[in-house]
Amino acid sequence: MDRAAKRELVSTLNDVFKTSGVVVVAHYAGLTVADMQKLRKQMKQVGGHVKVTKNRLAKIALEGTDAVSISSLLTGPTLLAYSNDPVSAPKVAVDFAKTNDKLVILGGSMGATALDANAVKALATLPSLDQLRATIVGLVQAPATKLAQLANAPAAKLARVFGAYATRDAA
Repeated sequence: MDRAAKRELVSTLNDVFKTSGVVVVAHYAGLTVADMQKLRKQMKQVGGHVKVTKNRLAKIALEGTDAVSISSLLTGPTLLAYSNDPVSAPKVAVDFAKTNDKLVILGGSMGATALDANAVKALATLPSLDQLRATIVGLVQAPATKLAQLANAPAAKLARVFGAYATRDAA
């Protein structure tokens, strides 16, 4: 890799560290190419990315970002999993690590907050941003639905009473 390519990679990684909602660091020693492709595919489906890079270049890219706290995790064969949604990348990484013991979660960063392996696993148990939005929309819509049912209920009761009188008088 020549200097220009290294500079470009450091610049790209620096943008990733500045803009991502969460970055997960994991060891991947022993993963097959098929396993890595599977992990990348699963991460891509939730809007995340997986990047394997030289630790030295990643440490240079970390300088001046909020995620600088993860530089101590960058030893050995590490990969970076990141996403804008703070739950997506940890969820995919932890689920993949459950089925494949070669992927070992080391920790990560969520903005300026450093995360250990347990914190990443705790993040993975939270509902995703889309699930939270759907829950909030459901909660907001529920009172409106109940109000509409209450507003229509007296009219429906009156209609049943008038219908009962009409059938009684007709008989």
